[in-house]
Amino acid sequence: MGRAVTVATCALNQWALDFEGNLERIFRSIDIAKSKGARYRLGPELEICGYGCSDHYYESDTLLHSFQVLEKLLESPATQDIICDVGMPVLHRNVRYNCRVIFLNKKILLIRPKISLANTGNYRELRWFTPWSKARHVEEYFLPQIIQEVTGQETVPFGDAVLVTKDTCLGAEICEELWAPNSPHIEMGLDGVEIFTNSSGSHHVLRKAHARVDLVNSATAKNGGIYILANQKGCDGDRLYYDGCAMISMNGETVAQGSQFSLDDVEVLVATLDLEDVRSYRAEISSRNLAASKVNPYPRVKVDFALSCPDDVAVPTCMPIQWRHHSPEEEISLGPACWLWDYLRRSKQSGFLLPLSGGIDSSATACIVYSMCHQVCLAVKNGNADVLADARRIVNDDTYIPEDPREFCRRVFTTCYMASENSSQDTCNRAKLLAEQIGSYHINLNIDAAVKAVVGIFSVVTGRTPQFSIHGGSSRESLALQNVQARIRMVLAYLFAQLTLWARGMPGGLLVLGSANVDESLRGYLTKYDCSSADINPIGGISKTDLKNFIQYCLENFQLTALRSIMSAPPTAELEPLVDGQVAQTDEADMGMTYAELSIYGKLRKIAKAGPYSMFCKLINMWKEICTPREVASKVKYFFRMYSVNRHKMTTLTPSYHAENYSPDDNRFDLRPFLYNTSWSWQFRCIDKQVNAL
Repeated sequence: MGRAVTVATCALNQWALDFEGNLERIFRSIDIAKSKGARYRLGPELEICGYGCSDHYYESDTLLHSFQVLEKLLESPATQDIICDVGMPVLHRNVRYNCRVIFLNKKILLIRPKISLANTGNYRELRWFTPWSKARHVEEYFLPQIIQEVTGQETVPFGDAVLVTKDTCLGAEICEELWAPNSPHIEMGLDGVEIFTNSSGSHHVLRKAHARVDLVNSATAKNGGIYILANQKGCDGDRLYYDGCAMISMNGETVAQGSQFSLDDVEVLVATLDLEDVRSYRAEISSRNLAASKVNPYPRVKVDFALSCPDDVAVPTCMPIQWRHHSPEEEISLGPACWLWDYLRRSKQSGFLLPLSGGIDSSATACIVYSMCHQVCLAVKNGNADVLADARRIVNDDTYIPEDPREFCRRVFTTCYMASENSSQDTCNRAKLLAEQIGSYHINLNIDAAVKAVVGIFSVVTGRTPQFSIHGGSSRESLALQNVQARIRMVLAYLFAQLTLWARGMPGGLLVLGSANVDESLRGYLTKYDCSSADINPIGGISKTDLKNFIQYCLENFQLTALRSIMSAPPTAELEPLVDGQVAQTDEADMGMTYAELSIYGKLRKIAKAGPYSMFCKLINMWKEICTPREVASKVKYFFRMYSVNRHKMTTLTPSYHAENYSPDDNRFDLRPFLYNTSWSWQFRCIDKQVNAL
């Protein structure tokens, strides 16, 4: 037999419940894999229905349509003479499983259910699926009638088994199983499996990619073998961006790397590898071989097929490569930009509208849209017909070719500076200059008339006229007047999003972009139903610190010189009256804490699972050089008081790109009450007791 096997993996931009589009992308990936000589093709987790179906998994329709897609795949000539490994939900004995369906030449070889389900953070797989708990056990699965008619099979193996071809042995993992402490690849490798496959639905988090790569490489470093990973990519209908990074590794080294961010709906990696390299690598690991001699064997499904060719001595094999990781600033530039593009084209809208204040947050959001325009122009230049077709539909021009990011930006991006009597000329100028440099269609307007009209209604009804603190009003009056301005801006943003293109004689409407960062959301430093209330928010999962670094990156890489003055200006809401024409209000003074402190609080609260007392205990050591225990106690108490008072705002938070593991997103990532006892009496008393002891 031959020794050089050619295998393919892919990253597909699948969309929840888009069975038509998902099938087309699967077919395309199989065609590419076969054209490059692959004899085995691996796809992402649940690729047939799309990973993000959520409670639609409960519906029998989802199961039915998944089998209908499988029927199309099985009967197609495109899937002949290549082992295809696809993902879909399967109901076995009235229990729903997350499965791999592996087939060859119109015959299903094995249905392999997922053993370890992802159930942390954004993942809720235990809500919809049951893990397969019968290790190394296989049962008969009775196929639906529509599949029986294609395959001629009544039953197929269902369970924890491996495939044996004429030349090698393959074993499957599914996403979370790679991350589990008792990953199946360990025992499978000891039992002679030489090729491990992993079908993932793994989403982007800043600074996470290296962890996935390290896990894949370490899986074969200790045990030898070939590891093939497929992943979903793109926005499949919610807050997550699945970031591709399909890869192939052998004996602890990467041999093929897919892109983390791109606008290509289908990306296929193919590698030819020498099985003898695996065998010789394993031969000298005596500890592995001793363990292998005692391993409990897996059920084996025999496959009359080879992944290699008989005469392959001269076939070139792939060599190890060095994985290139993106910097966090590059990740912010590319990930949210690709997510925005998917959202724009799939929502069938005509562009975005952003209230551009001239501050760091809205400017960073504008830069992400500008980066999206760069990605679109680059994809079209590289011959991506899908992107070109989407761009033409969005701008309503069948002959249009996006070549200049600034020109394309003007067609799809509207920015709006909403001035009030409390706005400075500096922020107005900064917003205008940035809009000019990125090319957006920019609007300047004044909201004072609308604000006075709303406050006037209140005065007519009550006979009282609220005043700002600087004019002798109470804090309640001042806050209410600030909130009116903020909420008027939200109303106007939606009005202009719906009618700006109409006023310009163009079809369609615009999606409103929000620009509240993760730290402000955590603290609740935003007005409920202000401009943070939008359709989507590309920076809602990104910290202020990372956004500042991203602004510097854009300044250097996009030559947006307007960002220089934006970076140097202190963050301000500009909702209180100016003093001598200058801004007197700053965000950090308003919040009573710095953005750097907020990031630390956020990571301790969410990632370290620290309540008030535990956070205090950690911070007295972290901050021992700069704060006394009593000062730390005061800071921790103030944070938790403000966090709990404002937690209700998270229930209406605009859907945001998920980028940080300390996001306070109330939808499904950070599940907490929104009505707290904000005195935290017991917890704070424990802190006080410790302070007194110290």
